[in-house]
Amino acid sequence: MTANWSGMKTPEGISKLKQVRSIVMALPEVIELIDGHGHTTFKVKDKSFIIMSDYGITFKSDLENQEILLQQERFFKPKYIGHRGWVSISEPSDWEEMGILLKEAYMHAAPKRLLQQFLATE
Repeated sequence: MTANWSGMKTPEGISKLKQVRSIVMALPEVIELIDGHGHTTFKVKDKSFIIMSDYGITFKSDLENQEILLQQERFFKPKYIGHRGWVSISEPSDWEEMGILLKEAYMHAAPKRLLQQFLATE
């Protein structure tokens, strides 16, 4: 399910949103919505795994992977949810890498049934 509109207002934000949609909308039971703060959010079974704005992409991770990613300057810890392992990036340049990271974010949020379904198709 894709939202009829998005919280993105800039050409750069819209471009990032199109890239993210192309990666995650084929995953089992993903929905896209606009949260109360105007962010485009991707969820699986009511659990957010990606939050986007015109300023970047924030995705679910774990503390171990977060630590590894934060060693690269392009990634940073987001306010409010960073202590839970979430990671942000303003300007992704390697969409192949982002595809891997966003699918991992999905796997952190998906229930076991959907995780097994996803892994069977990979």
